[in-house]
Amino acid sequence: MPDRGGGPTGPRIRVGRPSRRVRTLLMTLGVLAALAMLFVMFAGFWTDWLWYRSVHYSSVFTTTLGTKIGLFAVFGLLMALAVGFNIWLAHRLRPPLSAMSAEQQSLDRYRMSIAPYKKWVLLAITALVGLVAGASAAGQWRTWLLWNNGVPFHQRDPQFHKDISFYTFDLPWYRFLLSFGFAAAVLSLIAAALVHYLYGGLRLTSPGHRATAAATGHLSVLLGLFVSLKAVAYWLDRYGLAVKSSGLRSTDGWTGLRYVDANAYLPAKTILFIIALICAVLFFATLWRRTWQLPVIGFGLMVLSAILIGGLYPAIVQKFQVQPNEQAKEAPYIKKNIEATREAYGIETADVTKYKGESSLSGKDREKLRSEVNSTAALRLLDPSVVSPAFQQEQQVKGYYQFPSTLDVDRYTVDGKEQDTVVGLRELNLKGIPEHNWINDHFKYTHGFGAIGAKGTSTDTAGAPDFSAKSLPTEGLFGPYEQRIYYGEKTTQYSIVGGPQKELDYPSEKGEQSYSYKGRSGVNLSNPINRAAYAVAFGEPQILYSGAIGEGSRILYNRTPKERVEAVAPWLTIDGDAYPAVVKGRVQWIVDAYTTTNGYPYASRTTLGDTTADSLTSGQRAVVAQQNQVNYIRNSVKATVDAYDGSVKLYQWDAKDPVLKTWMKAFPGTVKAKSEINPDLMNHLRYPQDLFKVQRELLSRYHVTDPETFYTGSERWEVPDDPTNDKGNAVPPYYLSMKMPGQDKQAFSLTTTFVPKNRPNLGAFMAVDADAKSGDYGKIRILKLPSETSVWGPRQAQGNFNSHPPVADQINIWKKGDSEVEYGNLLTVPLDGGLLYVEPVYLRGANSNYPRLKKVLVNYGDKIAFRDTLDQALDEIFGGNGGPGTTKPDSPQKPSGPSQDPTVKQALKDAQEAFDNAQKALDEKDKDWAKYGQAQKALKQALERAAKAEAKAAEKQAKPADGGGGS
Repeated sequence: MPDRGGGPTGPRIRVGRPSRRVRTLLMTLGVLAALAMLFVMFAGFWTDWLWYRSVHYSSVFTTTLGTKIGLFAVFGLLMALAVGFNIWLAHRLRPPLSAMSAEQQSLDRYRMSIAPYKKWVLLAITALVGLVAGASAAGQWRTWLLWNNGVPFHQRDPQFHKDISFYTFDLPWYRFLLSFGFAAAVLSLIAAALVHYLYGGLRLTSPGHRATAAATGHLSVLLGLFVSLKAVAYWLDRYGLAVKSSGLRSTDGWTGLRYVDANAYLPAKTILFIIALICAVLFFATLWRRTWQLPVIGFGLMVLSAILIGGLYPAIVQKFQVQPNEQAKEAPYIKKNIEATREAYGIETADVTKYKGESSLSGKDREKLRSEVNSTAALRLLDPSVVSPAFQQEQQVKGYYQFPSTLDVDRYTVDGKEQDTVVGLRELNLKGIPEHNWINDHFKYTHGFGAIGAKGTSTDTAGAPDFSAKSLPTEGLFGPYEQRIYYGEKTTQYSIVGGPQKELDYPSEKGEQSYSYKGRSGVNLSNPINRAAYAVAFGEPQILYSGAIGEGSRILYNRTPKERVEAVAPWLTIDGDAYPAVVKGRVQWIVDAYTTTNGYPYASRTTLGDTTADSLTSGQRAVVAQQNQVNYIRNSVKATVDAYDGSVKLYQWDAKDPVLKTWMKAFPGTVKAKSEINPDLMNHLRYPQDLFKVQRELLSRYHVTDPETFYTGSERWEVPDDPTNDKGNAVPPYYLSMKMPGQDKQAFSLTTTFVPKNRPNLGAFMAVDADAKSGDYGKIRILKLPSETSVWGPRQAQGNFNSHPPVADQINIWKKGDSEVEYGNLLTVPLDGGLLYVEPVYLRGANSNYPRLKKVLVNYGDKIAFRDTLDQALDEIFGGNGGPGTTKPDSPQKPSGPSQDPTVKQALKDAQEAFDNAQKALDEKDKDWAKYGQAQKALKQALERAAKAEAKAAEKQAKPADGGGGS
């Protein structure tokens, strides 16, 4: 036994092999650790399976898992076999070592160290590369399913005349196979070269031949395979030009062939393909010729050709043929890009009409125009992004409830007429729980309660929302329904329900009401294996042994609507705004979902995250995208999530979409037919915001169909910034019931505005019919204003509102009182050739917890009204009961018929003078607002004097007649 320590006289400590007991203990600990790791892996797999089974989408889990395992196994095995075979072959072709050179003698110790373990080394290397390759291939499960189940588009690209499905479904899979082949060839080549070098087949410094004939043949075949794959890559690159993104003047995200691609790159790729094939043949011929001379020359020529033909020649064509006359050269390809992009984004049928943008009030009866406002639009005064604090203050009831920061706009029928309604769910707020502990957080406080609704077009007398559904439990608009909200946008924590522990249902005058969940949602925890799996998966050991869990206990998780839809349909892109609706006695979350691809030939790409962002976008309202860069999108699926039992239903909305058909073929039975949509649910379906935002971004360029105009960019628009804040974010689209020119009646619509590129004035107004019941659902209408017309854009309108003296004076007064002013949504409505702007103004007082509607701003033409109510403001604009507009002072209104009363004459004279003074104040270069205000005050006083004097004169004239009658 070796020993250690101690001096000549000190004790000696014997160090030897561990005792049998220690070895047994270590082995037991190792086995337990391995079992623990396996159980952790099992827990994740088992809980996922249980969840998918609980929502009745187990086929999604098995199909996805089976596909991943299959790809992992097949491609992992192929890579392992490829690399392992070449290592084995290189070892088998090793030269005899009897006459080793000095270089090989120095490698002898490495060979000797590997020799006893060469089988294990071979297995380890092949297993490692196989695992890495298999894991990479498993990530391509979507690509495989699309290729394996792809259906045709029945449309062909304009260059190669192949069906669009080739680019969307086939080409991505071919590219993956090609990349896998390259990886296998390169790894095999490196591994074979190392083995040949280690065993003397390759020599770097020894005199004579640097490689044996066997090594030369082996490596040349591998190089030949690599070059053959390069030839395939050149051939596929030809088709890749149709989906290649590049730059073109006046465009962003250009995709498809340009002149240089069709006339230089395309023939270059074909030539390089032929050269690569010849070069590959030369490498294979080395098996017989046993010399590297020809293949090396061929490979050098291929590289040189790639530089000259694939790089230099296209650059020359671009420089000397295209740039001197780029507009004419690119026109045919721009036309192809325009047509493909409009088709890919569903904007090819957008109706663009000219709109003058101005209306002459003197040319039309004002009262008639005033009455047309009500028939043209139901002007919504309640801004869902501003009034959430009012809902919170008036309807929250308890701190453990909450409403979303941005509410939703929906339609409900009241007295036989649809009206826009602002809706919010009273969801659970875990931060507001009085006492935090595991039981309270996960067993007692489990759900929200009730949907609250308020009229969109009116408020109460104090400026607060006019609630049509309120209280706890809620009463009113929605009638009787299941009010418990177990699934919602704010419900992100798991709950355990239905067991021995009672839940808090809702507070009442009689005290807190208890409840026990009766739905079938969630996973049953009665099984000890399930409990153990969830204890591990959630890192909460109390799940395993807590007495609060018993017979009937169920665990609810993945509780946000978007999260559930994304889980059951991982091939969909989810809209950022899920919204609730009360349908047949149940609260249903409605989720719009999209099928997308980035492989539509010639269609320009867009970035979903950027395109769908606006001033209201938050983490909760961000789009959940499988692909951020897309060039094809369809709102192909409408999904619902029941707020009580969490059940998810997917409905086929776009029956023509080939991408959806492909996914339905891959996951049969997951998507229901459109005909199964309940009529009551259909009443609440609407055109989705994120799709609209993508389309409006594309239409800012692709409303132009003429290649020459498109190239110059002279008609390019952009989405304006939100004028109600200074964050520089895009103005959000607004849901509004309105009538576009050419429509017979109001339709629930989604609207937006455009401004010309780098200019503040209005360029166009866009609306889409958002009512799913409408025969015109999805029809896009654009009113294009003349380029020379300087109609106010949203930011200009907001600036003119803010600088208008009555508005500025009132705002200053409010702010001096420590009140906070908030502007609501700036709504735009086309009216009689002009544009009507309406904006609610909210005031949050120093002692108020939420903003109240105090004023309404209205602009039409050059007139601005700032009144307490919408009717008063409209009357003022259109000369109704409120009098004339006030942006520019109108001439004083004279009483009908000439008056001989001297007081009236003098008052009218003073009024005319005041009017002239006000006009001069406005006409000054810097606009003297102080003089303007004084003149307006004098004008008002003069008109009041004239009215009083006229009334007295009329009274005097009436008295004799009355007297005569009396006698």
